[in-house]
Parts: sequence; structure tokens; C-alpha cells
Amino acid sequence: MDKVLILPAFYLPSIEYFSVLKTASDPILIEKHEHFPKQTYRNRAEIHSANGKLDLIVPVVKGSKVHTAMKDVKISYEFDWQRLHWLSLQTSYRSSAYFEFYEDELAPFYHKKWDYLLDFNVEMLNVLLKLLKLNSSYSFTDSYQAPSTIETDYRMSIHPKRESDYRTKPYFQVFEDRNGFIPNLSCIDLLFSQGPQSSAYL
Repeated sequence: MDKVLILPAFYLPSIEYFSVLKTASDPILIEKHEHFPKQTYRNRAEIHSANGKLDLIVPVVKGSKVHTAMKDVKISYEFDWQRLHWLSLQTSYRSSAYFEFYEDELAPFYHKKWDYLLDFNVEMLNVLLKLLKLNSSYSFTDSYQAPSTIETDYRMSIHPKRESDYRTKPYFQVFEDRNGFIPNLSCIDLLFSQGPQSSAYL
């Protein structure tokens, strides 16, 4: 395989994720054929709430076990997680400098329903790339490639249970005076705080 960089499709990806996208020199592929791994950023994001780090988790339909391809994982709407996530974002960031500038772009993700997690994540990624003013382009994997065959593979290295080598430069956070600075959260934490300066930060 020619030299490429592979990223998973995450929900509200982290600052590290967009830093990789911005600085990548190799063609970028978004993975769609991997078996869906549980407890990863594919269906969860971390934001800074009044009480510290808060996980936002997109529930998936039961049966989306380890042998379901990412492209086939369906979102569950058994409870109104969209309302809960949007309320959490509003509560956490309403007082930030730039929330009101971006909320209209993000609100549809919490009102419209998507069948598949991959479609939801990719559409959100496209909106975030636009808001961050990043010109990164990508395509999708057409089959699953084993990690040993990929030179630059981020499918499991950006993971909530693994400490990252990525070092987040401090920037102002809404609840920093209460909780201290929390590094490498979802990029929306950066976006709502830094606005148009977010791209330069990355």
C-alpha cells in the first residue's frame, strides 16, 4: 500500500485529532471497515463542564459488537441522548466567547436523526473542518488493512484509556478557575474559547 495516514471516524474529535489532520503530509484515509471497538472516541467525546471533564456518549444499537464493521454501526434513539448532549454543550459553553457564533452550525446534529454512526461522525467532521478553517481533504478506506501494513495508523493510538504523547498548549477554558486546565478535550472546547484563532493554535 502507498504511504497513507489512517484515522478513525470520531464523534466531536479531540484537539489532537485535528492537529494530526492539519499537519498531515500523507494522503488521509478515514477508516470505515474496521470492527467497531467499544469504549473509544468513535462514539464518545470529552468536554469541560462545571464539574470537570464530562463524557458525551452516543449510544449504539445493541448488537453492535466487536464484529460489526464501523460503517454498519447504527445509532440508538431509545433515549433522547441528543437533547442531553445539546443541553450539556449549552450549559458548559453558553458563557464562552464564541459559542453563539457556532451554535447554529452544530444544532442540527442534535435535532436531525442519522441512522449510522459513521455518517453522523463524518458529517460532523466536515462541519468542524469548515469552522476550524482547515483545508484537510480525505477519502475512505476501501477495505480493512492490518496495523502492521500501515505506516501512520491512528486507529487505536488516540484512545480514552491511553495517555497521549500529545501536549496541549494551555488556552482559556470557561471553568478553568474551578477545575484547572484540562488538556486535549473535544476540539469544540478550543473552538468555543478561541474562535477564529483555533486554526493558528493547531
